[in-house]
Amino acid sequence: MQLKRSFLLSSFFAAVLAAAPAASAWAQEIVLGASVQLTGPVANTGRYYRDAYEMAIDKINAEGGVKVDGKSYKLALKLYDNQSDVNLSVRQYTQLVTQDKVNLLLGGFASNFQLADSVVSEKYKIPMVQGGGASNEIFSRNFKYIFGTLAPASDYFGSTIQMMKALKDPPKAVALLYADDSFDVSVAKGTRPLLQQAGFNLAMDERYSSNTSDFSTLLSQIKSKNVDAVLVAGHETEILNFVRNAKSLAIAPKMYSFTVGVPSADFRKALGKDADYSFGMTAWLPVASLKDRWFGDAEQFAKAYKAKYGYDPDYHAASGAADVEALVMAIEKANSLDPQKVRDALAGSDFESLYGPIKFAANGQINLPQLVIQVQGGQVAEVYNAKGFVTPPKYPMPAWNAR
Repeated sequence: MQLKRSFLLSSFFAAVLAAAPAASAWAQEIVLGASVQLTGPVANTGRYYRDAYEMAIDKINAEGGVKVDGKSYKLALKLYDNQSDVNLSVRQYTQLVTQDKVNLLLGGFASNFQLADSVVSEKYKIPMVQGGGASNEIFSRNFKYIFGTLAPASDYFGSTIQMMKALKDPPKAVALLYADDSFDVSVAKGTRPLLQQAGFNLAMDERYSSNTSDFSTLLSQIKSKNVDAVLVAGHETEILNFVRNAKSLAIAPKMYSFTVGVPSADFRKALGKDADYSFGMTAWLPVASLKDRWFGDAEQFAKAYKAKYGYDPDYHAASGAADVEALVMAIEKANSLDPQKVRDALAGSDFESLYGPIKFAANGQINLPQLVIQVQGGQVAEVYNAKGFVTPPKYPMPAWNAR
């Protein structure tokens, strides 16, 4: 009996070892370095990148890792918390390159961070792929080592403006409000000519301080100038404050549209029913038509992500996973870990991912069309895309006391 039991145990452990690659099967590790906001004001968004990076790396390793010159390499992640501090982030990227000696770089969240952090990647000629910064300014400096998977900020409201023009009773007077950081300034700069070309009256064009909590003055102007549509470029906390201020002052024009917040379950949870009627945008939805080499498709990725982390991914997470995939595809295309060769392979990227087609322009940025979405009954509905209306929009927005 003892011999039989020993035989069964030996067989069991042999099967386990056969199912998982032995440590010696890996040639060595390819270390990806990143500095991400895990604490501080934007930690709620920063977690998308940490979780997406970890999930993509785990999946790629489970599928055999990265092949270079006939050998299998295991991916590893060296990640720091920059505490939502730009200066700390720059120091951490410098440490990742000069002391930790990581092979390649991934980015964190927000354009002002990517503007500063990309200086490090450019200085040391280490490629960085990031899905957290969309500002046109990042990609207008002729840098060669920064690549981005968010569409240009200047066109964020492009599809929304097309939808506005296609409405049965289009808004006439429009207010454009934007924060004073790089991303939101780029959004405003690109939105002005789009509104003009579409024939809208820009009744308000106002810049506000980042992290502001009081929008009462701007909302009073919206009311006094009979604004029909309000386009707000900002970060999620600012958008939450804007909606709460609007409700407290009972100001409800025909529509509000926001650059961020609407795709996020946390945004809808924070506002409850007050999130309804809000328009937003996203370059990504978890649909099965977006095929992927490792996850199968975007729908499968979203299910696996929620099962692992307990919350739904949005486009931040999808772009983060695609960033890892872009580096892996470039390494295998270059058949090398040499940073210059990987950089050149990144520049020639052209593949399908769970996030969408990855093909960088000459400046290092991709361009994906923004889908117009709206919160309807507490859920996100795709309202408008390049082909026209998908779901009827809830428009015009009713008064707060009529909801």
